[in-house]
Amino acid sequence: MIKIENVTYQYKRGKNILKNISLDVKDKETIVIMGKNGSGKSTLGKLISGILKPKEGKILIDNLEVGKSKNKEELRKKIGIVFQNPENQIIFNNICDEVSFALKGLTQEEIEKRVNDSLEKVNMKDKKEEDLYELSLGQKQRIVIGEVLAKQPQYIVFDEPTTMIDSKGKEEIYHIVENLKKEGYTIIYITNMAEEMLLADRIILLHEGEMVEEIRKEEILEKIEVFRQYDIKLPLVIEIVEKLRQEGIEMNLKNYSMDELVAQIKRLIKN
Repeated sequence: MIKIENVTYQYKRGKNILKNISLDVKDKETIVIMGKNGSGKSTLGKLISGILKPKEGKILIDNLEVGKSKNKEELRKKIGIVFQNPENQIIFNNICDEVSFALKGLTQEEIEKRVNDSLEKVNMKDKKEEDLYELSLGQKQRIVIGEVLAKQPQYIVFDEPTTMIDSKGKEEIYHIVENLKKEGYTIIYITNMAEEMLLADRIILLHEGEMVEEIRKEEILEKIEVFRQYDIKLPLVIEIVEKLRQEGIEMNLKNYSMDELVAQIKRLIKN
């Protein structure tokens, strides 16, 4: 479990980027953090993953305080982070070298198993003998995710991982995240893309460094005006469902997928 307790952060002597943030992230939960540029969402991700230290307050992961030197090695095993640009995280040209980079100290047999398993999870096992720098940006991002998975963390922070990737690459990342959810990973997913809120169990809205709202996925339709108040775009499927509701047509969607919506509309037409 991740506990964020009254966390405030500022860059050097500037204004506070985050102000008094408190949040619990349950085991196996997927939290999507949203907000306009400058709201502090990426800063919060860096604080959770231990890249930055709070000015005030504290962050606990499984009761280990983030930022304490004595906890550094143990926390490194527990949490990984994926950034926007995979090229900033890549060191090696060889895919196997890249994915196994943080696995020093393990037997060669265990390293090979972890590399193969993690590449399988990101659907890149068939590419492992290729030159990493010849891959597309989306493929590179999947390799970075594989590298994080090879360390077998319990918690993963995704910091706007699809910002630089084309639509096909985005869908591949979403598929990976959905599978990781099913496998029981705890995920903190930072984004400003409307469609990505649908990955969430719970959505956290940040505005000017403050946490202003917590919304469960099943509450999205009831909280449409809250999203609009903070200038957060809504997924197309939500916009369509709202328009239908205004026309007196109720859609009872479980996952808010377009396929689910189309299937319900077809049933209505058929009846």
